Amino acid sequence: MKNYTTSFTVKNSPEEVFNAITRVRDWWSRDIICGTAKQGDEFVFEVPDVHKSVQKLMEVVPGKRVVWLVTEANMTFIKKADEWTGTKVIFDITEENDGTKLTFTHEGLVPEAECYKFCTPAWEQYIDGSLKKLITTGKGAPNLEGETIEKPPKTN
Repeated sequence: MKNYTTSFTVKNSPEEVFNAITRVRDWWSRDIICGTAKQGDEFVFEVPDVHKSVQKLMEVVPGKRVVWLVTEANMTFIKKADEWTGTKVIFDITEENDGTKLTFTHEGLVPEAECYKFCTPAWEQYIDGSLKKLITTGKGAPNLEGETIEKPPKTN
C-alpha cells in the first residue's frame, strides 16, 4: 500500500516552511479550532455535514518535522466515515542546495481507501496550492480561497 505523498521545493528557509505549516488557519481552514503549533496541541477541522476531524500534534521539531495523528474523523460522503481515524499527517522539511524541500505524507491514505479519490485532490489544493502559496508569498488560500467546498457524491 502506497501512502499519499506530495512534495515541493521553495527558496525559503526550513524555519519559514515550518512556521507556515503550523499556521494551519492560513492554509487549510480559517475555522480551525484550538492550537496548531505545539506538541500535544489538538485541533478540529470541519466542513459542516461533510468532514470533521481532530488532529493531535505528536511530533513538532522546528525546521524539520511536524506529525499529526488523526484521533477522530467523520466523513459523511463515504461508507467508513471514520476512515481517517488513526492515520498520520506528516510534514518533513529538508534543506536542499536550491532551497527547502517539503514532503507531505498522509500515512494511511492509500489508493485502496474509499476517501482516496476525494481526499487526494483536496490535499493537492491545500498543500501544493495553499500551503506553498503561504510559504512563498505570505498569503495562503484556506478553505479553497473562500469558495464553498462541494460535498462529494456519496458512494454506494
